[in-house]
Amino acid sequence: MHILYEEDGQYKAGTIVTDNDTSLQIDTQFGKRAKVKVANVILRFASPSPNEFMETTRQVRMDLDVDFLWETAPEAEFSYEELAKAYFGNALHATELAGTLQCLHDSPMYFYKKGRGRYRSAPADALAAAKASVVRKQREAALLDEYVAELNCFRLPDALVNEVDNLLYAPDKQQLPWRAVESACKHTGLTPLRLLDRCGALASSHDYHLRLFEREYFPRGTGFTEVGDDFLPPELPAADVSAFSIDDASTTEIDDAFSVQAIGEGRWRIGIHIAAPALGIAPASALDRIAATRLSTVYHPAGKITLLPESVIAAYSLDAGTRKPVLSMYMEVLEDGWQVLAQHSCVESIVVAANLRHEDLPHDLTPVSDQPEYPYQQELNVLWRLSGEMEARRGKTPDPNLPQRPDYQFRVEQDRVSITDRQRGNPVDRLVSEMMIHVNAEWGKLLAEQSVMALYRAQQNGKVKMSTKPAPHEGLGVTQYAWASSPLRRYVDLVNQRQLIAVVQGDVPPYPPKSETLYTVLRDFEMAYDAYAVFQRKMERYWCLRWLQQEKITVLNAGVIKENLVRLAGLPLVTRVSSLPEMPVASEVVLRIDEVDFLDVELHCTFQERLMDTAAG
Repeated sequence: MHILYEEDGQYKAGTIVTDNDTSLQIDTQFGKRAKVKVANVILRFASPSPNEFMETTRQVRMDLDVDFLWETAPEAEFSYEELAKAYFGNALHATELAGTLQCLHDSPMYFYKKGRGRYRSAPADALAAAKASVVRKQREAALLDEYVAELNCFRLPDALVNEVDNLLYAPDKQQLPWRAVESACKHTGLTPLRLLDRCGALASSHDYHLRLFEREYFPRGTGFTEVGDDFLPPELPAADVSAFSIDDASTTEIDDAFSVQAIGEGRWRIGIHIAAPALGIAPASALDRIAATRLSTVYHPAGKITLLPESVIAAYSLDAGTRKPVLSMYMEVLEDGWQVLAQHSCVESIVVAANLRHEDLPHDLTPVSDQPEYPYQQELNVLWRLSGEMEARRGKTPDPNLPQRPDYQFRVEQDRVSITDRQRGNPVDRLVSEMMIHVNAEWGKLLAEQSVMALYRAQQNGKVKMSTKPAPHEGLGVTQYAWASSPLRRYVDLVNQRQLIAVVQGDVPPYPPKSETLYTVLRDFEMAYDAYAVFQRKMERYWCLRWLQQEKITVLNAGVIKENLVRLAGLPLVTRVSSLPEMPVASEVVLRIDEVDFLDVELHCTFQERLMDTAAG
């Protein structure tokens, strides 16, 4: 006697060896001895042999018309024997029963299983939907094969052209386009980014990096909605000064300017004037919410994403030939020793007479007899001498015997990049930085003395962080430092300026003590500012690589920083060289460029030879 039984969701046949009450010992159709529970036995038959039985059952199953079987089946729940009798008639062979059961089992779209050997027909609408799903999947499978074949040949299918952004930045891994890319990546051994690049899907590597950043930090785009004109500045007292700013030629958001007036008896009246957008941008206004979301202007060599709309910048930027509202700090300074005799702050408007540019000013402001004249020569000389005393009082006078690492300026025009260096600590830089350090430190002190909550920049034990409480900034050598000198470019400065203007004018500060708003701004600003700085460094690195390619550089010099890490000569670019042998720090080496990778923003080099190290030199 033989049996048909169910095991692990499949139907199998075997020959009974021992028949017990609850279980059977059988020889399976594959020749193995097995134990089968009686409850799992579907039917018993005398002939044919298990192998022949299963083959005949398979033929019966293949001959059955599933659609006709579904139409024949009753609406109520039924057993497979009932349906087999309705289909074949009462004189049934065991293989016809088994074939019917296998057909029901293989057709879950048509028949829902309700128990062992029992089923219910699928409703007509559910069956229609299931069939449509099968057709759709077959169509998708055909499309998938078509897309993968194109991608494997490094051609982008037309249907994927509009999907490139999603595939690069926010892929839906359940959708057909991503499945096609993923399959092609397995075949080609490439990452999705490199595969799409090989297929010509990237407009440029630069655009890829920029879009990647913008989609994460500016998901609604970098443009501005209409902001109206509610931000226009109020009428203010007019100061009788001729102010001038000092910036790079590319600067368009001019936050600060200076004025210098001789007031007799070896005394000077020095004015530090900071643009005052806080006068027109009210807390929690639509424009304020925009700035609070952006938190800072984002800079990169090929452009920038501004904190504020152009119309707002134009209304407050200290452009030459305009009268603009400012928050001013005036110092009465004695030339003998450059002591600050008196100091006060006020809100006013000033006329900006000139925008001086670093590129047009001399590198050395020291007066000499044969020096050619330049704009605001006397005023700049006064500020330069004052800044030297300020720097010395902070205890930060640089050692002239120590080499200064240069700063680098990038300029990108029509996809060509120029990289120029400017030595740190030159007189013009020192002049501007010392004035800004002074005004930020002193305004931070004013806010602290008035117990007004503000956002400070602190550095202790080498760690720089933001704080709502005044704390020393060891790197600058000041007891407190509140960012307030760049309100057109940093939201923290705009917030602090609101507090300062209230204190100066005797009003109630808009942010009370322990303001939750300021705690939120502090947290969000630190995260955004760090992310923006990482992006800026990444893009500066990218344009260094573009410059190497542009100038057709194949061999270059570098200095060893540590182990296999080197800094390229004449560029702000650090890279690792796996082939670099062990040598002392500061050794100079010659490298051969093997590959410039614009997608990973990496430079691959091979060590060529060692030159004299700088310490020995």
